Amino acid sequence: QVQLVESGGGLVQAGGSLRLSCAASGRTFSTYAMGWFRQAPGKEREFVAAVSRDAKRTYHADSVKGRFTISRDNFKNTVYLQMNNLKPEDTAVYYCAAQAAIRDYYLYFKMQEYDYWGQGTQVTVSS
Repeated sequence: QVQLVESGGGLVQAGGSLRLSCAASGRTFSTYAMGWFRQAPGKEREFVAAVSRDAKRTYHADSVKGRFTISRDNFKNTVYLQMNNLKPEDTAVYYCAAQAAIRDYYLYFKMQEYDYWGQGTQVTVSS
């Protein structure tokens, strides 16, 4: 099993940047594919980005492509989400998620594909 703790959220003006971190417990972090999701008030949780367990493959939702970048450091057991040029519509609680991957290059895009979730970190972008 793996436990996930997000950090780095906060209040930022439109056009600003934040970097979210998700620290994972355990010795097997490198066997998990990781993802970021977000949930705005009154909306369903949506996929933001994913990274393979070997860090070589990433995928970003169209809504954040070119502005957000997912990455991971398997030595630090941490996955990151660098968010640039933030917009008010990016306001949400951001969650990281982990799923044991059977291949180095696997990515997962759906909530139901992930077994482990963090508690979330609030990101608020003011206009």
